[in-house]
Amino acid sequence: MTPHTLITAFQQAGQGHVFAHFEHLSASQQAELLADAAEVDLAEIAELNRTLVQKSAAAGVDLSDLEPAPYEALPKNGGDAAAWAEAKRLGEEALKAGRVAAFVVAGGQGTRLGYDGPKGTYPVTPVLKKTLFQVFAEKLLAAGRRYGRPLHWFIMTSHINHAATEAFFRAHGFFGLAESHVHFFRQGRMPAVGLDGKILLEDKHRIAMSPDGHGGSLRALDRSGAVALMEREGIDILSYFQVDNPLVRFIDPAFVGWHLKTRSEMSSKMVPKAYAGEKVGHFCTQRGKTVVIEYSDLPKERQEEKDAAGKLRFIAGSIAIHLLDRSFIRRMATGADALPFHRADKKIPCLDAAGNLVKPEKPNGVKFELFVFDALPFAKNPVVIETDRADDFSPVKNAEGLDSPKTCAEDQMRQFVRWANANGAGVPADSTGLPPFAFEVSPLFGYDEDSFAASWSASAAKPSISAGAVLK
Repeated sequence: MTPHTLITAFQQAGQGHVFAHFEHLSASQQAELLADAAEVDLAEIAELNRTLVQKSAAAGVDLSDLEPAPYEALPKNGGDAAAWAEAKRLGEEALKAGRVAAFVVAGGQGTRLGYDGPKGTYPVTPVLKKTLFQVFAEKLLAAGRRYGRPLHWFIMTSHINHAATEAFFRAHGFFGLAESHVHFFRQGRMPAVGLDGKILLEDKHRIAMSPDGHGGSLRALDRSGAVALMEREGIDILSYFQVDNPLVRFIDPAFVGWHLKTRSEMSSKMVPKAYAGEKVGHFCTQRGKTVVIEYSDLPKERQEEKDAAGKLRFIAGSIAIHLLDRSFIRRMATGADALPFHRADKKIPCLDAAGNLVKPEKPNGVKFELFVFDALPFAKNPVVIETDRADDFSPVKNAEGLDSPKTCAEDQMRQFVRWANANGAGVPADSTGLPPFAFEVSPLFGYDEDSFAASWSASAAKPSISAGAVLK
């Protein structure tokens, strides 16, 4: 659109106030405002105003006909060992054929950690302090070597951290990965609106924009050309994970195999909840569909329900690890089955009608977000599999306490001790599995139990593990 056409479109949509100060802006400021405005789908905003903003007393989440979702239990917990073995074989075949790629959602900053930079650049390992991005890159590199096929990696950044993320990878030589196999693209943004549905301005030349949520990753994959690239490269399965979890097994042949053997369009990992009120989403079924119900939406009494054996009924916790079919991503991004937006009332600093900045003391506007798990009800044959929390989930979210750098580093060391001792290393550990000294295992030596065992077996002289040791 030309500037005139764009401004006219906003005026016709009842959003002409966005350009109220346009004539008084510098040329560069006008360009910034026009660029923001060009990102806005006015028809979409009008529909969201009608369906979400105007319904200020909207009903809560529908909890009728809700049941715990079935899942494939690990063999040690009663699952079918033969079925798991077959799944692993199928997944390894897919990896060797180059059908799988990795996808990390990495648009956040390390603000909650007191860190100034993209969260993926935060150091997390116990000894060498490797960053989250380096841990993932080395897992990917090692898996590519193991399966004889370099794997592609899609990285969704944000407008805030895109340039810094790309610069970080270039400064570190892409951690040994081929640059042609690492693909960056930005997450989409949505304008915030006031409680009257009017688009808010954060400055006279900037619309108040915010990321469209992790569910926006499906639209961003398609719009960025990532889905088309997958098709050209013969990739039909995308392994989705979030940037704050260094333990994640995003190249997991058994998971890929379950996805394939059940002909699933979207598959998910679950961990049994540690306690009734744990703050994770709940995998449920509702009228024949698999859904995730947030902990904040499931009443306390439902969270605490027990079965005949005394176990929690709603026990399957979501840890944001999924597999997605390429064709399903495209359908969710472009077809009639688009993800629903959620309303989030926020305190949003913005300009008033006179052009003065207002910092509200209570929610004054609405942000719109998409959740990736909302795709599950649209997927054919979705499957949920159990995974060990100790081998797949220890996020870094908070500066201290639960899910902090300290707890994550300790969980990494517990994992390394288990792998080493399963191969006869005899590493001492306390009752929680923590060794009396810090050491770490490079993903290039072992990124999961099987790859560690293979490297250990291939070592002519068994590595000595002591304080500060690093198995490379």
